[in-house]
Amino acid sequence: MIEATGKSILNGIAIGKVKLYKPPVVDIQPVKADDPAAELARYEEAHEKAIEQQWVLYDKALAEAGEENAAVFEIHAMLLEDDDLINGIKDIINNEQMTAEYAVKTASDNMAQIFAQMEDAYMKERAADIYDIGQSMLDILLGNDVESLQGTEPSILIAEDLVPSETVRLDKSLLLGFVTREGSTNSHTAILARSMNIPALVQCKDIDDSWDGKDAIIDGYKGCIYIDPDPELREELTKKYNEDKEARAMLEELKGKDNTTLDGKTVKVYANIGGPQDIKAVQENDAGGVGLFRTEFVYLNSKDNPDEEAQFKAYKEVVEALAPKLVILRTCDIGADKTIDYMNLDKEENPALGFRAIRICLTRKDFFKTQLRALLRASAYGNMGIMFPMIISVAELKAAKEILEECKQELLAEGVAIGEYQIGTMIETPASVIIADELAEECDFFSIGTNDLTQYTCAIDRQNAKLEPFSDTHHPAVLKLIQMTIEAGHRHGTWVGICGELGADPTLTERFLRMGVDELSVNPKSVLPLRKIIRETDLSKPAE
Repeated sequence: MIEATGKSILNGIAIGKVKLYKPPVVDIQPVKADDPAAELARYEEAHEKAIEQQWVLYDKALAEAGEENAAVFEIHAMLLEDDDLINGIKDIINNEQMTAEYAVKTASDNMAQIFAQMEDAYMKERAADIYDIGQSMLDILLGNDVESLQGTEPSILIAEDLVPSETVRLDKSLLLGFVTREGSTNSHTAILARSMNIPALVQCKDIDDSWDGKDAIIDGYKGCIYIDPDPELREELTKKYNEDKEARAMLEELKGKDNTTLDGKTVKVYANIGGPQDIKAVQENDAGGVGLFRTEFVYLNSKDNPDEEAQFKAYKEVVEALAPKLVILRTCDIGADKTIDYMNLDKEENPALGFRAIRICLTRKDFFKTQLRALLRASAYGNMGIMFPMIISVAELKAAKEILEECKQELLAEGVAIGEYQIGTMIETPASVIIADELAEECDFFSIGTNDLTQYTCAIDRQNAKLEPFSDTHHPAVLKLIQMTIEAGHRHGTWVGICGELGADPTLTERFLRMGVDELSVNPKSVLPLRKIIRETDLSKPAE
């Protein structure tokens, strides 16, 4: 038996035969083109097909992993239309008279290297996206059959690495799990795997081509893969696999049940979504409402600034479909790791601390009013909460509320119906926690964004994979800030929820309940597992 370790992406067990996933080696030599015009035509055809492929992958990821996770393929489609990349390829074909393959490989490698050398962690990670789209064009030009690499039997794949397009393209019915030598637990590939419930390991340095065809078991709980496991271990992990399967079936029985502890405390469990496409996931997983509608995906999914009518339709569709459940819509949170070309935002040395979210909205008032008018119009069709992100001062919150009121009065004067709505504030920085008492007097609810709160409290860039060893998601300072926020909110009659990653962390659920949290908003697939933990918790007993 061979045992190898890596970093686990998902707590789960995968049992099956190993399949070596090895894309064809692309050895492109500098070859002069006999007919540059023909090479240019070949490139342009491959370019168009590659863009079409990204939207096919987007639709597949949307169905399997949700809108937020599918957004990477929209970014890929945008990168394929980048003028610098296109001009670089055409220049090599026209001026250097090289083949389309060489031009695509050279230009995409050059651009990827530029990104890889950037100091900003988010921009550095875009190098992988450039390689991905470059490979997509090369596969088309070379006629590579990428669909056949997975084989036709259910298997555990081993590979050097997997890019997002490969992960989504894989037939999920045949994919038992995967193990890669490279990769990060925070990569797009890892996030997609988690969303699709695929047990996987990354950074497993001991993988070997000789494993191909052998029996294997991935133990995601321990971060191990066993090749040719002995009978005792196979029996133990098969039992664990069956227990997990039974547990998932039992979760279905929790639909329609209350999120109430054994001693009678009830907490709301809502879902985080990215748009109308996630309505089905909210309903299927029996979420009590939506604690975070990331409205920036309405902008990311548009080639130009979406107008009031387009936004209204998107917001109305969700609010109306889920009524009378509460739907909390966060106003546009663009900036930092989410950029849009048509907004013409300047490049910044430190975008996480830069021009983003409410700072953009308060500076570009017309832009902000378009969204607020659309939100207010949609409020007439259901139960809405409007939440402002990245608030660090009472003045900012008051300014946002004033613009919202201005929009409300304009719409009423136009005879437009407006429903009831709550106003909320995201708590994402130590500054907002420290002034939470003052902020609570200006709003109906708080929602704690633990991802950014952890980042800003610990001075850890959450996009930088190199900082993973230094990152502590359970840092005492972060937990203390969460406690302070809940207490401050309750002093002023403001209810408090958590919508960041920690909200779905089962090891913290009881602690949050003891802190007095009113609501937890998580990805839809985490709703029922969270309900199970809540219903098994007894707060009348001392914490262990």
